Amino acid sequence: MAKKAVATLHQGEKVASVKVIKMVKSPKTGAYFFDEEMVPNDKVNEYIKK
Repeated sequence: MAKKAVATLHQGEKVASVKVIKMVKSPKTGAYFFDEEMVPNDKVNEYIKK
């Protein structure tokens, strides 16, 4: 079964965050790997664009 890619979590300050999983290509080998990071909801678009 496939895992859910984005999970909503609440932190101490009640700021909702999501776990963003982005596929990145390695410049050395050309292989792909997954970069996972917890990002606040309002910063998701900035994270994906970079």
